[in-house]
Amino acid sequence: MNLVLWIIYAVIALGAIVFLGLREFHMLQLNGYKTPEHSRWMKKNARRYILPAVLFIAQFALLAFLPLKFGFGVPYICNNRNITISVILTGILAAMHLVIAMLNKPGKKFKKPLKYTARVKRMLVTFFILIAAFYAAAFFSSELVVWGGSRRFMNNLPFVIVGSALYLTPILVPLSNLINKPVEKAVQNWYINDAKRILSECPTLHKVGITGSYGKTSMKFYLDELLNSQYNTLKTPESFNTPMGVTITIRRDLKPTHEYFICEMGARRIHEIKELCGIADPHDGIITSVGPQHLETFGSIENVVNTKFELADHVKAKGGKIYLNGDNELIRKKAPEYPNAVLYGLQEGNHYHATDISVSDRGTEFTVTAPDGETKRFSMKLLGEHNVQNVLGAIAYAHGTGISLDKLTLPVKRIAAVPHRLQLLDKGGNMTFIDDAYNSNPSGCRAALNVLGLFDACRILVTPGMVELGAKQEELNFEFGQEAAKACDHIVLVGKNQTVPIYNGIRDAGYDMDNVFVADSLNEALAHVNAYQTDKKKIVLLENDLPDNY
Repeated sequence: MNLVLWIIYAVIALGAIVFLGLREFHMLQLNGYKTPEHSRWMKKNARRYILPAVLFIAQFALLAFLPLKFGFGVPYICNNRNITISVILTGILAAMHLVIAMLNKPGKKFKKPLKYTARVKRMLVTFFILIAAFYAAAFFSSELVVWGGSRRFMNNLPFVIVGSALYLTPILVPLSNLINKPVEKAVQNWYINDAKRILSECPTLHKVGITGSYGKTSMKFYLDELLNSQYNTLKTPESFNTPMGVTITIRRDLKPTHEYFICEMGARRIHEIKELCGIADPHDGIITSVGPQHLETFGSIENVVNTKFELADHVKAKGGKIYLNGDNELIRKKAPEYPNAVLYGLQEGNHYHATDISVSDRGTEFTVTAPDGETKRFSMKLLGEHNVQNVLGAIAYAHGTGISLDKLTLPVKRIAAVPHRLQLLDKGGNMTFIDDAYNSNPSGCRAALNVLGLFDACRILVTPGMVELGAKQEELNFEFGQEAAKACDHIVLVGKNQTVPIYNGIRDAGYDMDNVFVADSLNEALAHVNAYQTDKKKIVLLENDLPDNY
């Protein structure tokens, strides 16, 4: 009877382990497989582990009452009372596991579901080896020698071990990642070295690295459009800006016929740009911005500056040019250290200078003055003055490769908005969306609100706020709320806890709080926007969209 109960219990526990384990692997993947970062995420989301911890402790209290087959040498009598107690207690324990399973059952619609990459599959093997060790220990623990050698059949110990495997799963998942670290490092090094080999076999390929706290992905797309008007160009796709993302692009997409390789370089920690430079080995570089982004992992704005300028250091050593956004105060302070720097921006003193900017809800026009004094008028479909900076940087670099300003006017007209970066989506009827859902920052939020202000309509903001800003996160979100109060007719905040600083900033600005709605989810927020009644056309700014680990 006890064996049957234990098997039922163990099978239910295994199902719960699978569900909980996959959810934890999903969160680990969203945290970039970085165990320290995942540990910080677990600490910040400690509430999700309260129930498993309570149930973990509760199982010991319940198992204290589970009848034993042998007790201090006295044979266990298999009577109805003991059978009833065993069935009830095992049922309670199994129900506890079912609660964990149901809370983590698959089927929830994630924005970015778990990807079963080769790395995840290797970690799953390690994880289930650990789980198998728990189950083996439970099986072989049926007999123990205790207290003076007396033999005692421990019915409860197998239950304890299997239950521990379930409730310790949030620890076993990152442990699997740590165990696999040497293997993963060896695998990554093999792929990286292969990518370097491929690059070495393309001696005429010109490589340009792009980094920045924000704007780097947009710059990559704009520059690709301009260079492709004359050269055969390859760019890293989407947000492929990590060592493995760059490596995959080189190994999968690079052809001998490519003349330019545009490599986006992202960083969340110091020296990560240096690591990417070691792979792509760029001849030239572009730094679009430096600001308070990923402060939680960088630690300070000084670390952000130094890490971004690792690209400039690499390019300087190779004798190439570094193109810098001269309007950015932190960049401008560092620029004198680089005699190879080419500055671009809207302010006086930049080598490439944009003036006479005309912005409307139909697009933007501006005049570019090159270092030799040549001027040219450009027009583009992109919205907002801030977009002029990135397009100007792309014009500056393309012009530096030998493409005349005249020949760049048509490619600039063709530039389209990058997905989820102030992308205008007309849904028809009385509603248009401005999709700026990619990870936002203080500068990007201000620019988005300025674009929203271009429209003569009911201006609606939908946002969960900004994240990864370290100690400044509350302050910057408060300021965001104050700025939103000046620009918006209606505001929808997503997430009651996350958006408290924004809510306080809106209220502090004297905004009519009847026009503020706090939703639990993006779906609820969009349903509210759809139902919101107004006589004007609705222009809805979707500012930031947090990933599932938030």
